[in-house]
Amino acid sequence: MTESVKKEFHYYMFHKPYGCVSARRDTLYPTVMDYFRELDNPNLSPVGRLDRETEGLLLITDDGKWNQRMCNPVYGKKKRYSFLVLGELTEEKKERLEQGIKLIGDDRLTAPAEVIIGRQCQLFQVQNEIHPRVWEKIEKNRPEMPVTFGEIIITEGRKNQIRRMMKQVNCCVVVLKRLSMGDLELDPALAPGQWKELLPPDMDRAAVQQRLSTGDVLDESVFGPSE
Repeated sequence: MTESVKKEFHYYMFHKPYGCVSARRDTLYPTVMDYFRELDNPNLSPVGRLDRETEGLLLITDDGKWNQRMCNPVYGKKKRYSFLVLGELTEEKKERLEQGIKLIGDDRLTAPAEVIIGRQCQLFQVQNEIHPRVWEKIEKNRPEMPVTFGEIIITEGRKNQIRRMMKQVNCCVVVLKRLSMGDLELDPALAPGQWKELLPPDMDRAAVQQRLSTGDVLDESVFGPSE
């Protein structure tokens, strides 16, 4: 039954650019699926969603079960993002984010997260790292306003979750990029708007094993031995 994974379904890694929406069609904005029209495969769908201003790793597939395994929070797939926020991200704020935080309009705490605080500097020093359309929205802030770079790992996928989490600690996300999902890391050779097909050795092994758990047998010659 491994043939179904190798031949019947298709898996792609896409470097989502700023400005397009994670949908099959939209009346206002270009969609991520516009980049896959040449494949003429109406069954392709995004694996989860990235909002219009978020860039980075987005998986595309026509394998519905694998899509669910990668997205459903019950499977605890880690999603790693890099960010740049307006505001100082202190150790106290970091702890709040990591322990779980209540979002506006949601009664549940977010699941535990991992946060790495990186470089901290001032707004005027980072203009070239911010998309021009985002810069237009924030350029009236004082030039010396503190900004913080960092990374965050979450296992959920609530709408605009990271942006809403940061807002709760008085930080505003101005750059957000997904770097990895499960075992899959964004290929640095892919420029925004580019994609590549994933073959079984590249795919998230745990998700494939879960997909085959209904009775299929994992072909070790294709995926390599378990660690």
